[in-house]
Amino acid sequence: MIKNILLSAVLSLAVMPSASSAWAEDVTHIRIATEGAYAPWNYTLPDGSLAGYEIDLAKELCRRMKAECEIVGQDWDGMLPALNAGKFDAIIASMGVTPDRQKVAAFSDPYSRAPNAFMAMKESGLDKVVPAREDFNLRTNPDGSKKVVENLAASLKGKVLGVQGSTTAGLFADAYLKDALTIRSYKTIDEMNLDLVAGRVDLVMANVTVLNAALAKPELSGAALVGPTFVEGVLGSGTTNVALRKSDTALKEKFNTAIHSVDSDGFNKALTEKWFGADISVKD
Repeated sequence: MIKNILLSAVLSLAVMPSASSAWAEDVTHIRIATEGAYAPWNYTLPDGSLAGYEIDLAKELCRRMKAECEIVGQDWDGMLPALNAGKFDAIIASMGVTPDRQKVAAFSDPYSRAPNAFMAMKESGLDKVVPAREDFNLRTNPDGSKKVVENLAASLKGKVLGVQGSTTAGLFADAYLKDALTIRSYKTIDEMNLDLVAGRVDLVMANVTVLNAALAKPELSGAALVGPTFVEGVLGSGTTNVALRKSDTALKEKFNTAIHSVDSDGFNKALTEKWFGADISVKD
């Protein structure tokens, strides 16, 4: 899931000194937080255990770091403050790098790369209204992106867009679409998608891998991806990275070494293909 900056009030809490540095001092024992509500990246099974691409990846990274790891669930909105408060040592939760996040946390090298996309119900006819499916990079193609975003806003005027709160999709919507349509924020992707099916929103925006996974669910059989996809710019780095405390430089290096290892031998490629049906690993 590549996600948005936290609100400034929350960010101010995140810069507080860590309440505990015990974990940081011993990088053979690592506590990792994930959301547990962002399938197929990370999600919670009926028995309460965690599963998904990032769970499998975290376990393999820990094995290669020769570290004993504990993976715990944490609400998305409170992740960065909790990291800096010492509740855990790393975040592996489809978190991308943004300027505001870099003020309060350090980030590993990326372990995956995927754009943000839109999804609507087929019966809505939005696929015939919005610009055609094409990939745009807000940073490297600013002129082309600006034109297609303006066309997108015009085609969606008066509609209701659903986004998960505190995500890069929410930041994109606020930056480019808020004057043209109503933006509705949700705590989880599942809640957002349920409102799409119920007709309370006209379309939703999220990481394309999450939307593709949602399309496999029976209740979303009538939905489809529509319009262009976007990366970088206000969406951040376009990658997912491990978030860590700025002081934990040794731990960051361990994660970087392990990430490059799973990429160089094809483990991460195979893992992304298993969970997403496509290779979204980052090549060295």
